[in-house]
Amino acid sequence: MSDPEIPLKIRLKAKKVCDILIRYYGKAVSSRKLPPLDELVMTILSQHTSDVNMFRSFGFLKERYLTWEEVLEAPQDELALVIKSSGMYNLKAKRIQATLREIHTRVGKLDLTLLETMELDEAKKWLTSLHGVGPKTAAIVLLFSFERPVLPVDTHVWRVTKRLGLIEQRVSREKAHVLLEQIMPSSCIPSLNKNLVRHGREVCRAQNPKCDDCFLSHLCQYYSSLK
Repeated sequence: MSDPEIPLKIRLKAKKVCDILIRYYGKAVSSRKLPPLDELVMTILSQHTSDVNMFRSFGFLKERYLTWEEVLEAPQDELALVIKSSGMYNLKAKRIQATLREIHTRVGKLDLTLLETMELDEAKKWLTSLHGVGPKTAAIVLLFSFERPVLPVDTHVWRVTKRLGLIEQRVSREKAHVLLEQIMPSSCIPSLNKNLVRHGREVCRAQNPKCDDCFLSHLCQYYSSLK
């Protein structure tokens, strides 16, 4: 059911944005499909660091420990050293083990496959009820591991959609998860994160955006304000 608080003109604009992004970047979802626990831990490692450091630290972790049970049972200071290249490694080691422990307590084992058969809203609530798991992390796990139609809102998605005027400037990233999933056509959502992230990195950059080369400039509130 459509949210009556969202104006029709915003919905129509969202449809145009979606169609144009697919035309230029394609409809494919990210090719990355990891088991859900891998995706969850990788997302924790990604916080406040680069993709290069995230992948490096995740690789070290998988080389050192054969199972997630071994990660859970490892001395925390040892785990911290293994993932040191991710930055904030003491905090991340503590968070990873706390999350794994909570999953084991709830499920009886280290397994998140139960999310596959849950209703989408229920799966989101289950994940975000884990300590330290917010809407973005939950969305990443559900999209990349289960191919559920959810939209992770990272800094690129947040910036681009605000500049376009799809959401207001004062909207928080947490609220943006809810609003954008209501605004965007459901058929568009699976590919939207990949396409908006690419557009944010290549064109709609945080500094010195390439507005004159942007194929969305005719729909962009930010670009209109520069004229």
